[in-house]
Amino acid sequence: MAVRSLYVEPEDGSQEVRWGALECHDVFKIYRSGPVETVALRGLDLKIEPGELVAILGPSGCGKSTLLALAAGLDEPSAGELRVWGRSLGRLDEAELAAYRARDLAIVFQSDNLWPALSAQENVAISLRLAGHDDAEAAAAQSLAAFGLSERRSHRAAALSGGEQQRVAIAAAAARRARLVLADEPTGELDQHNEEIVLEALEKLSREYNSTVVVVTHSESVAGRAGRVIEIRDGKVAT
Repeated sequence: MAVRSLYVEPEDGSQEVRWGALECHDVFKIYRSGPVETVALRGLDLKIEPGELVAILGPSGCGKSTLLALAAGLDEPSAGELRVWGRSLGRLDEAELAAYRARDLAIVFQSDNLWPALSAQENVAISLRLAGHDDAEAAAAQSLAAFGLSERRSHRAAALSGGEQQRVAIAAAAARRARLVLADEPTGELDQHNEEIVLEALEKLSREYNSTVVVVTHSESVAGRAGRVIEIRDGKVAT
């Protein structure tokens, strides 16, 4: 049985108008180590609409990765509220958060996205099984084909290039129809050619699968492919 999605399709079809896919309302995040406090986010306000491809820019230490951790439900704000499709992540219990991560969310890291000893198809199929999908192998093969990886589906992840590994992670998100995809420097270790291929795959997620894609990056070229750029400085949106 598939786990329950956090997203609930409204009967009147108006949810995308009322709610953003991801909203931060006066969000603070403070890390404490003994008497030392580090403020990662200080009053962050933003709204990302369903289906957008958004690039989050900013210098190291500005709070970009903290935002992704909060959006993934892996950490909690010190103050303020973060909502996904109108629901506050802070009000979800552990079972609801686990279901959210399995069904609605996908994360694409800079590297180490996959189980290295498993094939590309097995990696995607595992993601589908965790979300409760039936016929995971067939769905995995279909999604890999959609991202140009049919000939590589039987190769172990460790034998794939960096760009291919990123596309496998993106294919897994597409196979699950993940509504929110968080990508943390997904092209940071790639050459220009592979960066272009991965960016095309992220654009495809937004355009054809209606996923909301949030890309944290330092790259101006990556930002140039986004539909919108949000710059964060000193823990809040730069004006």
